[in-house]
Amino acid sequence: MANNILDIFNPATGLKIKEIPCDDESSIQIKFYKLQEGQKFWKTMVLSERIKIIQNFSNLLAKNIEQLALILTSEVGKPLQESRNEVNGAIKKISFFIKESEKILKATEVNVDGTTHEILIYDPLGVVVNISAWNFPYLVGVNIFIPALICGNAVLYKPSEFSSLTGLEIERLMFEAGVPKNVFNAVIGKGEIGEFLLNLKINGIYFTGSYGTGKKIAEKLKSKMLPMILELGGKDPLYVTDKVDDLTQVAEAVAEGCFYNNGQSCCAVERVYVHEKVYDAFLEVFVLATQKLTVGDPLNLKNTQGPITRPVHLKFLQQQVDDAINLGAKLLCGGKQIEGKGAFYPPTILINVNHSMSVMKDETFGPVRGIMKVKNDEDAIKFMNDTEYGLSAAVYCKDKERARSILDSVNSGTSYINCCDRVSAYLPWSGRNHSGFGSSLSHLGLYAFTQPRGLHLR
Repeated sequence: MANNILDIFNPATGLKIKEIPCDDESSIQIKFYKLQEGQKFWKTMVLSERIKIIQNFSNLLAKNIEQLALILTSEVGKPLQESRNEVNGAIKKISFFIKESEKILKATEVNVDGTTHEILIYDPLGVVVNISAWNFPYLVGVNIFIPALICGNAVLYKPSEFSSLTGLEIERLMFEAGVPKNVFNAVIGKGEIGEFLLNLKINGIYFTGSYGTGKKIAEKLKSKMLPMILELGGKDPLYVTDKVDDLTQVAEAVAEGCFYNNGQSCCAVERVYVHEKVYDAFLEVFVLATQKLTVGDPLNLKNTQGPITRPVHLKFLQQQVDDAINLGAKLLCGGKQIEGKGAFYPPTILINVNHSMSVMKDETFGPVRGIMKVKNDEDAIKFMNDTEYGLSAAVYCKDKERARSILDSVNSGTSYINCCDRVSAYLPWSGRNHSGFGSSLSHLGLYAFTQPRGLHLR
């Protein structure tokens, strides 16, 4: 693996922002050895001291938010306010881990058997690898490297090649906060760098990305029996029942769930099913809500939609639209790349869709959505479950018991009633089927970076 240069492009302009050096096998191996040594010290540090350093990191995120947001927008293309929202969201998650970790990780006496005290202890894993994602590098990243560090692990962190500048900013602020340079290290490069990380004698692997890559990681590491979290893709369904209080409000919420961050999110609403009794009325207000979205320069605060982060993905979006139309779908808005500089694609709505079409089966990861009419709850459940994924599912219904009954029949790691496309640090984030396995966030997201030890003390 020869040392080379990674070119960073602005997807809004197509222009090169910067050239940064990539890691190679030699530099990664050196970093890994240093992390192995550094972790020996880091794990002995009092938990409260590690927490104090992580709080410093959180404070630095807040202090530098404008610079961090500008860098994030420049390389991934999301509107500047969304970049600010992301950094603030990361700060909020870090607050959860700081607040909860001491009570969750403390050694606990669970039983006394005569003269023997039985104590549950949580030890760190060692050196863990975090291969992260470009769509929410702060929000996705802090799910992993923050609890990993708090629990006493060292972290070898690979940001996506599409958010490498942000990854380097995260590393810089970690060091400024007081994390030793042999406890957290970023590695820069494309997919082959990630593959090489899997050859190291690591103690855990935490990946966020596509099902295809996640499957390869699981297959390659199966004989090592490593702790692993794979946060993969989704084809997340949403069902609007015939019993909602305010259809306009629902339509606006669904449009945000579909098109926030250009739909480049694993938990974005990707399939919309609407009860036939409200279908026409919903469609009217949903199209209006979608047409209010404005596409353009992400530095212009009036724009709600920036460019597609990976220009190569534009071809796939067009293929999904063309496939649907060829199979009988009707295009209501959008449907063609916007001409001019930058990788811009408008919010797109297709109706008369069915499950023979790619747009209703394959993860879109962009602003193209199919809206499908259903006769009743049974039909909705059938279609919602007709997927290889199982990340999240949503139902809008003022009868919460009915909504709960529907979602209890849908196989997904997260359920939403009268909301969608949200993540809370207090609840586990986990997928089923091709959406992955393992849980980040919540108390489970701390235990994921530990190995329990039972102590029998007589």
